[in-house]
Amino acid sequence: MMKYMLIKTYSPTAYGDTPIGEWSAEDIQAHIDFQRALGEELTAAGELVDARGLAGPEQAHVVCSDGRSAPMVTDGPFPATKEFLAGFYIIDVESLDRALEIAAQASAAPGPGGKPLGEYIEVRAIMSAPAADQ
Repeated sequence: MMKYMLIKTYSPTAYGDTPIGEWSAEDIQAHIDFQRALGEELTAAGELVDARGLAGPEQAHVVCSDGRSAPMVTDGPFPATKEFLAGFYIIDVESLDRALEIAAQASAAPGPGGKPLGEYIEVRAIMSAPAADQ
């Protein structure tokens, strides 16, 4: 088994002409229902490790430290940022092909009017630490 992180990036272009904050209540609920159903499906298959949506960038903080002086903490991504990390799935699957299949399924989450979003989902293998004797 191999663990992968499926990274969901919010991009206004992927979400059509209507930013997610302007979707109808019904469209938002359909999107959430889709995410829950996918999570339940992956849980039943024993493939879901974790999945979470993330707060928007307006609630983010960026920390930078040299390890000697007080860290610099700033508000999250610049307001001009159009794309941001929206959420993730961590899955434990038999192959990269299965991870890509799940990413494709997640990419087709419904947007306004139920139209599949075609989101870009980044798939990355989760690396393990080297053995202590290495």
